[in-house]
Amino acid sequence: MTAPLSIQLYTLRDQIAADRDGTLTRLAEIGYRQVEAYDPTADPAGFRKLLDGLGVTVSSTHAYALFDKDAGEVFDAVATVGTDLAIIPGGIAHEEFTTLDGLQRTADLLNGFAAKAAERGIRIGYHNHWWEIEPRFEGRTGLEVLAGLLAPEVFLEVDTYWAQVGGADVPELLRTLGGKVLALHVKDGPGVKDEPHTAVGKGAIDVPSILAAAPEAQRIVELDTCATDIFEAVAESRAYLTALEEGLS
Repeated sequence: MTAPLSIQLYTLRDQIAADRDGTLTRLAEIGYRQVEAYDPTADPAGFRKLLDGLGVTVSSTHAYALFDKDAGEVFDAVATVGTDLAIIPGGIAHEEFTTLDGLQRTADLLNGFAAKAAERGIRIGYHNHWWEIEPRFEGRTGLEVLAGLLAPEVFLEVDTYWAQVGGADVPELLRTLGGKVLALHVKDGPGVKDEPHTAVGKGAIDVPSILAAAPEAQRIVELDTCATDIFEAVAESRAYLTALEEGLS
């Protein structure tokens, strides 16, 4: 593992809404030393100050806010929280991934964001779900086609769970995408839509094979939903991944 294990804070969105400071403190106590934010524009200075006090850094942030806020405001917030990686995790119609013209429009949109971000020393990434994986173009997933249309500086954050749900051989997909992949969302569960996730290592996903296929990518835990206690699940996920990475190294 090339960087400390991170966690997407959307995993604990309800707990953060109720008690941000207490939730982040508890994550630090569990052992997480990096986090991925989901809205950098929400009190960026206060968020950064709290994390600095906990000895926690921001690996990256999602930047859905680029669709409805001034880009300069968003990029200022990204810099304030302490990262230079801003990831688009949605906001593009699913249908755009079902045609070549739609994929080109999507690439143009992401490349446009990237050009603006580069002026501020920030890189733009894209995070997939299943709807970028299911469409096939001469045997290639929509995500693979999109990757070939993106500017060199635009990276991918591959959600490994949703890639499998979409029908991909995830290790093979990661090997194909290669260095375009800077980060992985690592999650586990039954591997179907509309079912809660589990702690990593407790579900049906072959996590070891997936991680071995992208050894340099940042690992980021994310559980969209969870039927068990969420703090226990993220603690179990960290313990499993830490032991697994030690075994792989």
